Amino acid sequence: MTDPGTAGRGTRGTIFLESARVLAQQAHAAGQFVIRLEAPQCAAHAQPGSFAHITCDPALRRPLSIMHADAGSGAVEILYKVVGAGLEALSRRKPGDEVSLLGPIGRGFTAHPERPLALLIGGGVGIPPMVFLAERLAARTDAHWKPLVLMGSEIPFPFRPRPSRIVVDGIPAGAIACLPPLDEAGIASRLASRSGFAGCFDGFVTELADAWLARLQPAELERVEIFSCGPTPMLRATASLARRYAVPCQASLEEFMACGVGGCAGCTVLVHTPQGDAMKRVCVDGPVFDALSVAGLE
Repeated sequence: MTDPGTAGRGTRGTIFLESARVLAQQAHAAGQFVIRLEAPQCAAHAQPGSFAHITCDPALRRPLSIMHADAGSGAVEILYKVVGAGLEALSRRKPGDEVSLLGPIGRGFTAHPERPLALLIGGGVGIPPMVFLAERLAARTDAHWKPLVLMGSEIPFPFRPRPSRIVVDGIPAGAIACLPPLDEAGIASRLASRSGFAGCFDGFVTELADAWLARLQPAELERVEIFSCGPTPMLRATASLARRYAVPCQASLEEFMACGVGGCAGCTVLVHTPQGDAMKRVCVDGPVFDALSVAGLE
């Protein structure tokens, strides 16, 4: 492991320890924040699905998903919700402050060009990787990528939704709310909630995904791949959809982590592999796995 006093030196060639300067911190409803950090090594190597382990208080780090990474500016953006004293301490950081950042960590999503109809399903704090993945897919030129981002939340979304300008066949009437930055970039998105938010689909995000998948013809389903991140019940429902429609599905798991770099093995999950069942570490063997192989998502 990297000497904690040596910033920027690689760990396993891919994980870097940096003293990250806070560039901006923006508060949103329901204790949600977006923090922008100057972390050039992390920004240069981050991939959708990877995360950063950030020191929030003197004692412990917290694993937080990366929502944006700009190698040009050397900045990363992280969306988080205050839960506990550590993240509350992070929410008090001001521009110019520094935090210790270890990252990027983990195996991210792998999108296959033969399945360019990418269905991205995010719930709650699982929204950031979906934003990151959608933007990266839209920038790729190896296929005619058409990502559709579906997001669900029971608390106010950490952005101001507005009606989408993009028509999406198969989306129920009335479900018109979108994530504005994605809409402006030409990336289709829709929102779901059971909290009665205007323009949102009234139900679970997986029910919205089911409605869209049900309208596809067999030839179209052969071009679909699902990517998901969110609470375990949502991932389980997403895996069920993938089985029913016979499409591949990748899931980014949420687990409690201590070290975040594979040393403590405190975040292991049971995964079915061709060689037999195995305990895999979510932090470095994941967090992204084939959803249909993870015990507990069956």
